[in-house]
Amino acid sequence: MIASDTKKWWRSSLAGVFWGIGHTITLFIVGMVIIIMKGDIPEAWSLWMEFIVGIMLVYLGFKFKSVMVFKKHSEHHVYSKGQKHFPFYKSAIIGSIHGLAGSAAMVLLTMSTVHTIWEGALYMVVFGLGTVIGMLCFTTIIGLPFVLSKKKASIHYNLTRFTGIVSMLFGVYYMYNVW
Repeated sequence: MIASDTKKWWRSSLAGVFWGIGHTITLFIVGMVIIIMKGDIPEAWSLWMEFIVGIMLVYLGFKFKSVMVFKKHSEHHVYSKGQKHFPFYKSAIIGSIHGLAGSAAMVLLTMSTVHTIWEGALYMVVFGLGTVIGMLCFTTIIGLPFVLSKKKASIHYNLTRFTGIVSMLFGVYYMYNVW
């Protein structure tokens, strides 16, 4: 959904970069805490971190679905003057919340192969760089239908609304499986 909120393809790609940076920052912080705690993280913490990601997916899906309903019924179907510049900090925040999912499992897996805190930190930085590159590629590809449909308001509306509904359903499914 972060790729659907911009008119320009390169901005969609840049949103993925900021998502990856936010994800990496959270992964690094949580990972370092786990390494310092010698891999001893309560399972309840891990479940709550995963559950928060499900809540975020439902929230974002609802927000996008609701925004698109509002846009469809307003005079400006696609963009108002206040939305010309996509705020990339939103992508970083979404990525940082998503970084909570799987962070504990990834770091615990890494703990079996690293011998020092510095090795663990280096591993997470390299992993994070891969995440940034991966999200750059992913949002570039995923953003294409949204960018191409910007001039066709009804197609863009339906595509974005569908994405919001899928996000809400997946978020509920995710929370159900975590809990």
